[in-house]
Amino acid sequence: MAQGKLHEFIASLSQAELSFLQYNWQVFAHAHQRPPEGHWATWLLMGGRGAGKTRAGAEWVRGKTAGEPWAGPPAGNIALVGQTYADVREVMIEGISGLLAVHPPNQKPQWNPSRRRLEWPNGAIARAFSSEDPEALRGPQFDAAWCDEAGKWSNATETFDMLQFGLRLGTQPQQLVTTTPKSTPLLKMLLQDQRVVVTKAGTRSNAAFLAEAFLQQMAEHYGGTRLGRQELDGELIEDREDALFARKWFEMNRVRHVPELKRIVVAIDPPATSGKSADACGIIAAGITDAAELLVLRDRTAQGLRPAAWADQAIRLYHELEADCLLAEVNQGGDMVREVIEGVDASVPVKSVHATRSKRRRAEPVALLYEQGRVHHCGVFPELEDELADFSASGLSNGKSPDRLDALVWAITELNRRPTGKPRLRKL
Repeated sequence: MAQGKLHEFIASLSQAELSFLQYNWQVFAHAHQRPPEGHWATWLLMGGRGAGKTRAGAEWVRGKTAGEPWAGPPAGNIALVGQTYADVREVMIEGISGLLAVHPPNQKPQWNPSRRRLEWPNGAIARAFSSEDPEALRGPQFDAAWCDEAGKWSNATETFDMLQFGLRLGTQPQQLVTTTPKSTPLLKMLLQDQRVVVTKAGTRSNAAFLAEAFLQQMAEHYGGTRLGRQELDGELIEDREDALFARKWFEMNRVRHVPELKRIVVAIDPPATSGKSADACGIIAAGITDAAELLVLRDRTAQGLRPAAWADQAIRLYHELEADCLLAEVNQGGDMVREVIEGVDASVPVKSVHATRSKRRRAEPVALLYEQGRVHHCGVFPELEDELADFSASGLSNGKSPDRLDALVWAITELNRRPTGKPRLRKL
């Protein structure tokens, strides 16, 4: 439901109806906030900021202690594990979406700070634990656990391991891990474990309960960036240890506004075949300033297009940016590539480039330029950046052709080796 419509709907309700909705979680919970069906031991809810992870955790614990069928087997001895004891108290227990907030008055547990435990009227107990003190988990035993923001835990693996030894009560002990994704050994282990049920959600999945100004600001500042994809989209962004390119280089040297450019080229890495199963046609536009700063301007890489279609796409980009020429690798198609381009628009100057070295050898000098801070991405290019960060001496981890990378390497190599000449400054 859109935010405006939601507000209208809430305003139309009576006080009794509002009270009913306030504590009836199953009425308005998002799909990603509902426990998975079937028998499971570990549920990993990985989402962006504001996606409703804390609320989902608190409601799940409430359902377990109340014996609600949707929450799975009832629980009376629960572990609440956060990064610090303060995080457990201020977010998981006393927070705006925490355990005290989600209970109706007659079911609300009492928080005993000296003993670090919550006590429900029906006798259920939840104890607070910190990832800074894994040894505190030695001894106690539980039939359920809620682990919050495990991606930022100290002693993460040790804490999680100690918790597993204590989850031994009841017929089916369960644990929920709610976190914003981070590339940590613990999260990697959970994601690789086929027994773990994983739910993912982005910030916008909970947009009806978030300020529109916040959503707009986050999208403008962080949309598509590594930080945005992690913190807003709930993606786990990993660095390949042997990768030729590091993601931090893209982030450190990213620019939002294009300066005056002396030259612009559009590089094409054509596929050897056409059709849905064919490799993509890499199409990358880049430019260079009078100070020899290199800028990646566009990624129009196309998948599954016939030669005339990808040629038309590249030519449109050439005219859009008023580029100097098209660069086309001709190893695969020879004169065919030039003929296809001329068949679409014979007025476009085409420079043929030939690959005489391996992809890795051609990419190494470009990676060095990135490391030196001379290559800037004008905006964000998630697919291109993923491909660059996944490329190593053995190629991409999925075995596919690095078409975007190839086109980018041709463009940057061409611009970097040309003499400066007479400036022809343009603003995009």
